[in-house]
Amino acid sequence: MKYFIIAGEASGDLHASHLMASLKQEDAQAEFRFLGGDLMAEQAGYQPIIHFRDMAYMGFMDVVKHLGKILGFLGTARRAIDEWQPDALILVDYPSFNLKVAKYAHNLGIPVHYFISPKVWVWKEWRVKDIRRYVDHMYCILPFEPDWYRERGYQATYVGNPTVQEVAQASKEFPEFAGFIAQYGLADRPIIALVPGSRVREIRDNLPLMIEAAARHSEFQAVIAGAPSIDDSLYREVMGDKVVPVLRDATYPLVHHARVALVTSGTATLETALLGTPQVACYRFNGSKWTYNFYKKILKVKYVTLPNLITDDLVIPELLMHMCTLDSIDSHLTQLLGDTLERKAMLDGYGRLAERLGTEVSTATAASLITQSINN
Repeated sequence: MKYFIIAGEASGDLHASHLMASLKQEDAQAEFRFLGGDLMAEQAGYQPIIHFRDMAYMGFMDVVKHLGKILGFLGTARRAIDEWQPDALILVDYPSFNLKVAKYAHNLGIPVHYFISPKVWVWKEWRVKDIRRYVDHMYCILPFEPDWYRERGYQATYVGNPTVQEVAQASKEFPEFAGFIAQYGLADRPIIALVPGSRVREIRDNLPLMIEAAARHSEFQAVIAGAPSIDDSLYREVMGDKVVPVLRDATYPLVHHARVALVTSGTATLETALLGTPQVACYRFNGSKWTYNFYKKILKVKYVTLPNLITDDLVIPELLMHMCTLDSIDSHLTQLLGDTLERKAMLDGYGRLAERLGTEVSTATAASLITQSINN
């Protein structure tokens, strides 16, 4: 079978590469054409039609500024589909671009499969109309999403969460604490992990407060999880006169060995929970109460972090915008450093989270459903 796959960012490249591996297990004759990245290229054995780094535009103004390029990429994708005539189009998140391609493929009679639902339950619910019209099968990685879609007249399937398998696989190779600190030249003291995100703005807004909060606990050492795309110079600039180690390509073992992690809201909060490390979610952004109230009105969810969304409970503290202050971070951090009731309650919440997510291998399940659908 011929599979045309589109992933528009680094996380999509990772998940799509695993899906390609699972498709090859299901279909020994699998052929691929794709828009994606280096990991997908490793699976296919050749380069993408368009690399995702050339498509990485975020925010309204950025999209408007590069609208000509984006339209050119859409044209390239449509022509490639026309010429190759795949048996299935597989889309991975990235809704602004992918739903336009879904419409095109649907109108050609090509089955459209969506792996990793766009977060339409947060906002932009109007996109459900396009999903109902143009997407034949939606494979969700958050367990509450199928019910949300069902309430809006669409059938979606939960296939498991890929982060569960990624964390479980990585955990098999973690060194003991003594070996970990020796490997990275760290002091023999308990760790507070600082996970400030992978974007410049996130790091500038959140890391200074994280460093200051951790510095109030001199018996611990703060260690920063460095993002692959961020140069060391930015971390040095943000640190100022403080010196905090920055570890590269070691976020999972760092968080695993930390007593507590301070984490910028995002997928990292789910990874931290699955690693079993108590955490405080910090998302300062511009710190404006007006901005907070604006988003509170337009967002359609009670919580913003994945552990809380999945359990529908306040498992981890969410310090957002103006509520993310040095004192509020430190207050929650202090509650979690000892063997406290707050720490136990959070770990109990992690147990409920793991039960809800299950152990199903998402890419294997999705690949099986895709091939079954084509063969039927």
